[in-house]
Amino acid sequence: MKVNLFRISRWLGIAAALALPAWAAPTVKLITLDPGHFHAALVQAADYPQVDPVVHVYAPAGADLDLHLKRIDGYNTRPDKPTHWQEEVHTGPDFLQRMLDEKKGNLVIISGNNSRKADYILRSVQAGYNVLSDKPMVIVPADFEKLKQAFAEAEKRGVLLYDIMTERHETSTILQRELSRMPEIFGTLEKGTREQPAITKESVHHYCKMVSGKPLQRPPWFFDVTQQGEGIVDVTTHLVDLVQWEAFPERILKPDDVRVLAARRWTTKLSAAQFEKATTLKDFPASLRGCVNSAGELEVYCNGEFTYTLRGVYAKVSVTWNFEAPEGGGDTHYSIMRGSTANLIIRQGKEQNYKPVLYVENKGTANPADFEKLLQAGLAKLQGTYPGLAIKPADKAWEVVIPEAFKIGHEAHFAQVTAKYLKYLAEGKLPEWEVPNMITKCYTIMEAYRLSR
Repeated sequence: MKVNLFRISRWLGIAAALALPAWAAPTVKLITLDPGHFHAALVQAADYPQVDPVVHVYAPAGADLDLHLKRIDGYNTRPDKPTHWQEEVHTGPDFLQRMLDEKKGNLVIISGNNSRKADYILRSVQAGYNVLSDKPMVIVPADFEKLKQAFAEAEKRGVLLYDIMTERHETSTILQRELSRMPEIFGTLEKGTREQPAITKESVHHYCKMVSGKPLQRPPWFFDVTQQGEGIVDVTTHLVDLVQWEAFPERILKPDDVRVLAARRWTTKLSAAQFEKATTLKDFPASLRGCVNSAGELEVYCNGEFTYTLRGVYAKVSVTWNFEAPEGGGDTHYSIMRGSTANLIIRQGKEQNYKPVLYVENKGTANPADFEKLLQAGLAKLQGTYPGLAIKPADKAWEVVIPEAFKIGHEAHFAQVTAKYLKYLAEGKLPEWEVPNMITKCYTIMEAYRLSR
């Protein structure tokens, strides 16, 4: 047996850095498949005790791979809490087949060009790999059929297929969910109407922004909806997931529970100068020129919204992409859950310094003093997990004051999702509602995609 002394000494050093016993050898070995989105790197923005620091990357040579490796190197060399990843890269036209055959790991991370994702997921699962996939797992109806097959294969082979739902780890969203489960405060979730849904979630994103403290360079294919997917199937994955997660927590949902009522899509226009700022390319590539209008602007179908019912509850989700956020701003989120006695509202605009803030709005069924006591008592139940929670008056509502320690930001949520998935992996199973609800989520989005045509 060949002994790799370098890797043994490296693991001993990492074990010491992470305060782990030297015998605690990692049980999970990562493979990164064709990384093209920065989310692939964010999974590795932290070390995990049970994950081998050696990561095998299978990808075609090119800019996407170079940017991914540069981001990982940035995590390894940062002065504050550096990571310890060692990337071993496998390139060439046969990279996918080599990954399937060589079995260098047991968990595949997939975050890149979405036109290939459903096929990557299915083939990885068929080869016996666990898969942690970025959203969206499907961008067209044909992908959905592959995904259903992949889930069936995963069950048969005893592997776990899971998507990265970071927004479940945003503290304001968690508290919105928790308060909605307290009938003394929230009452019961309204059914809503088509004009005024019981749940509305709106997300605004930006092409040009900072990630890990550096300007984000987008790959040119990100602006091609046949490769990235339209807005109505991309960010809405998070929003539909949150509707399910909050309205019917830990309940199994089925496609028959869904009825999509209306859907539409529209474009964001980018000048050549804006495209260059986002990608560093001076000209639109040939693959995008069919989407350039007579004014020389690239038109991208990155915006979408739809209204639907889930078990009779009306919901509306929408996503908008702008080129760049206002000064001091960033991606934003708005969410409202309408209860019979209170509304739970998350706002993230200029007034909130572009940080998510949760408000509780009394609908008048209790006098303000009594309602405040009920709200204080409800928050007291959460102090064990979130010590320091408080409330303060905010016009006709109460603002839930969340201590800074629980405001960790979107990028850090990737490590939280990964850590939870690793726990499921150690247990050998997902919660029973996760797989049917992922299927129902993708069904909802595909129905909206069809209707938006």
